[in-house]
Formats: sequence, structure tokens, C-alpha cells
Amino acid sequence: MSEPEVDFVLPDEAGDAERERALRAGLAEYELEDDDLALLHGEVGDDEEGAPEAPLPVLAVVGRPNVGKSTLVNRILGRREAVVEDKPGVTRDRVSYPAEWSGRRFTLVDTGGWEVDVAGIEARVAEQAEVAIALADAVVFVVDATVGATDTDEQVVRLLRRSGKPVVLCANKVDGPAGEADAAALWALGLGEPYPVSALHGRGTGDLLDAALDALPEVSEHGVLRPQGPRRVALVGRPNVGKSSLLNKVAGAERVVVDDVAGTTRDPVDELIHLKGVPWVFVDTAGIRRRVHQTSGADFYASLRTQAAIEKAEVAVVLLDASTPMTEQDTRVIQQVIDAGRALVIAYNKWDLMDEDRRPYLEREIEKELVQVTWAPRVNISAKTGWHAERLVPALERSLESWDMRIPTGRLNAFLGELVAAHPHPVRGGKQPRILFATQASTRPPRFVLFTTGFLDPGYRRYVERRLRETFGFEGTPITISVRVREKRKR
Repeated sequence: MSEPEVDFVLPDEAGDAERERALRAGLAEYELEDDDLALLHGEVGDDEEGAPEAPLPVLAVVGRPNVGKSTLVNRILGRREAVVEDKPGVTRDRVSYPAEWSGRRFTLVDTGGWEVDVAGIEARVAEQAEVAIALADAVVFVVDATVGATDTDEQVVRLLRRSGKPVVLCANKVDGPAGEADAAALWALGLGEPYPVSALHGRGTGDLLDAALDALPEVSEHGVLRPQGPRRVALVGRPNVGKSSLLNKVAGAERVVVDDVAGTTRDPVDELIHLKGVPWVFVDTAGIRRRVHQTSGADFYASLRTQAAIEKAEVAVVLLDASTPMTEQDTRVIQQVIDAGRALVIAYNKWDLMDEDRRPYLEREIEKELVQVTWAPRVNISAKTGWHAERLVPALERSLESWDMRIPTGRLNAFLGELVAAHPHPVRGGKQPRILFATQASTRPPRFVLFTTGFLDPGYRRYVERRLRETFGFEGTPITISVRVREKRKR
């Protein structure tokens, strides 16, 4: 005869709750500061911005190289977002930014310079500019008024006419009244009124934007409505490890420019991709060459944009070249992700190019160079052929799950009680520090605060972290443990 089922609280859960109450009560004997009390009684919440109800209209900025497209984009955005340098060909991919003017939101697309009869990387840059025109609702065509209309500009005009898109003509580099005549000469292009603008100084950009918004439809034909809350993945690594190739392979399209030349990508490129029905935002970034203060020009700004892209992301995929030895740059990139507090996946790319002689060396490298990040999931892939690319998403999901994980306070203190009983802190100066109470202050990444009677040795903190990982998982996320030493109240 089977016994009737009875609902009850598991003994260990009941014990955890009782332990938490007792330890909290014990804290009353110690000097606590206001932020201690706030931590003990408050919960951390994440605010989410509301998503737009409809796709935003798309405005593409096009023109030949070095006419000031990225400078104009930065002026419209009101911040230095696009990489700018005083030489042609700095921008290579089409890069989208959310923008706003006169209370109206739209998507602004910066493009690489369009040129005719070019080969190699310049040809692929021009192709991306043509794709940007095809996927835009309206176009701002930028011409250098100080140079006038060139043969290449005439070719762009023919391309724009074939597209049938509304076009607003921007006569850039008109820094004062003396340049107005140069701007007026651009009527000859047959695109209507040229708007004299100085993207560098901001002169005339308001009138240009008013005209651009008049050209944009209320309902976009080409904009993409981003689902609320897709997870953001930054692809990072040193130059030429295959970040752009991986993005194109995952996206299933030639979304970003790929070339054998190291450092092809300059601006971070966002791409919304659905994998098995789940939306993800993948961000291709510029390769991190060396320490930021040792870089110059476009590489310097690209490094800053990469750091910003890591901080905006939730998880970073650090690509390493399996066919060559690890470098100091590789370990620095991994550390950059950890310092930013982002979830981490390590992807060994170009696995198909690795010969058998290289394999034992690679295993030793992993043991030596990645000893501090044994908690990060590793995947072996080939971005070029797509080999094992399907393993990337499960690794990302595991890392993000750990990044979001919260341990109940009672369970955490029960775990620490068992840990300290089995392995107490060494006696220092005749005193033995005790852990009074522990709580998880936040997630993303998980951060734990220990209230103690004395300073904990770094080695003991590492031991606590290692046991935390062994007990609760935390695969793929950095975790931080901070210690607050508190003294007993004076009677």
C-alpha cells in the first residue's frame, strides 16, 4: 500500500532558511554601514527599455571615399561613434546606429566609400555600400563641395537613380559663406537642392536633417524590428583570427568585408541573427593589436570602439588561431573581457588548418596560458567552412545562464558553513578571521559580498571561488568576491 503524498519543505532548505535568519540576527552585534544595510535588505533589479512597436526608417549615408561621411554620421549622432581619420578608406563595412532628430527616431547607416572599377578589398567595400542603398528608405549622398562633382560622383548618381530611392544631396566641407558658390554648382548633378554643410563644425546639418526626415517614410519598407532583449554577443580577438568570417558564416550572408589583410574591420558591426528561432545580436569588432596607448590613427579609435562593444555586449566570444602559438595579445583580449565583467566563450578557430604536430603544443599552451580561465567553455571551429559552428550557441547559452545565476542567501551561507568547517582560514597574527554572513549582491556577473571579522588572504578567496564554481557551476562567467571587515559594536 503506497503512502499518501505530503507537501513539505526539504530539510536542507528549511535548515538553510533557519541558518540565514540566525546569521542575519548575529550581524546586529557588529558595526554596519548604510550601504551594508541597503545590501542586506535590497534586491538588485535590471531596467529594460521599451522596444519600438514598428521598424525604424533607414537613412543611408553614401559617397566616394574621404568626403566626410563618417564625420557627418558622428555629427548627426552627437558623439564620436564612427571611426574617423584624415585619409580615404577608413570605413569599410556598413554600420547601423540608432539616431533621433526633432523627436523622430530612425536608423542611420554609415558606409564605406563607393568607387568604380576597383578590385580587392575596395571592391567589397563598394558592394557593401550598394547593399546599404538597396536596404535604405532614403539616402544622403555626400559630395565634397571644395572638389566639386567628380566622375565617381556621377557614377554614384546613376546608381542612386537606378535604385529609385529618395536622395538628399549634402554639399560637405562648406565652412563659411565663401563656400556657398561651390555648393550651388552641385545643382548640375540633377538631384535637386544641394544642402551646404560642414560636418566637422555642424554648420547646416539641421536643414539637411529636416530634408532627410521629409524624405523618409513614416513606415519603413526595409527596417528590421529588433525583438526585445536579444542577447548581445561580441566577437573579439587579435587581427586576422576570423571574426568577420565567423559572423558571415553564422549570418548565412556576406554581411561584413573579409580580406586576408589584417585589420579589415574598423567599426563594430551589429547583425541581428535568428539561430534555431532565437534572436541574437552578433557584433563584429576590430582586432585588438596592442595596448591602446601604443596605437595611433584609425587603429586607436578602433580599439576604443572594440572596448565599448565589449561593455555593451553580454557575452564575448574570444577567437584564437588554433594553427599558431598563443600570443600576449590573446591573453590580453581575454583579460579585457573578464575586466569588463562579461560572460566568456573561447573559440579556437582555423582548427582545420592545424597539423598533427601542433596538437600537443596546443594542449600545453592551454594548460599554461589559460590556467586562470579554466571555467570558460571552449569550442573548436572553422569559421571559413562552418565546421562545428553549431557548437557555439550551446556554449553561449551555458555562459549566459551562469552570468545570470543567483544563489539563494540561505544556500550560500550553508555552503560557506560547510566549507569553513572543513577548511578554516589560517590563523594570522594570533587571530583567525571568521565569515559572519554572505550574500550575492548582484548578477551579470555574479558578485558576492562576505562580511568577516578580519581580512581574508587572497589564496583563501581563490579557494572560496574555486569551491563556489565546483558546487554551483558558474561555467563561462567571471565571479567577484569582495570582503567587508566589520567590528563588534562597543558596549
